[in-house]
Amino acid sequence: MEHCNGESLVRGERESEIVMTPTALSSNLMGLLYGDGHAIVRQGELGDCMYVIQEGQVEVIYRKGEKEFCLAVLGPGDFFGEMALIDQQVRSATVRALGPVIVMRVEKRMFLQRVHEDASFAFRIIKKLALRIRDLENVLVRTSDNPSTDALKLNTPA
Repeated sequence: MEHCNGESLVRGERESEIVMTPTALSSNLMGLLYGDGHAIVRQGELGDCMYVIQEGQVEVIYRKGEKEFCLAVLGPGDFFGEMALIDQQVRSATVRALGPVIVMRVEKRMFLQRVHEDASFAFRIIKKLALRIRDLENVLVRTSDNPSTDALKLNTPA
């Protein structure tokens, strides 16, 4: 199986990692193990949880027609699927395991409880989302500067 090796849209800054140990959430939580190439979430599916990577790496893939675009490669401490908890829309991308990966599934109730109990947790989530937006903006600018590619057009009022 071929994996994306492109530039990651998500920085792995230690201070913005989301650390969710079993003791931080519940003493009976265990990580979920996925094998190489296994889709943990699929673009277009409804989501009711997010995931925090404990070990291994995943690739975030956006599919348009028959083409796949690698949006990011994520590793330990990174999270994905949070948008489903926040906006209650379908998954915007597929996330596949790059080799064996262990993730912790975080249900909406647990997420909201953690946000309520620890404001710094919410701040770290917001900070990571802001970094992802900035990185996406940089990619859009580079894409629009390259006349050989079709630049994405943002829906903004004229």
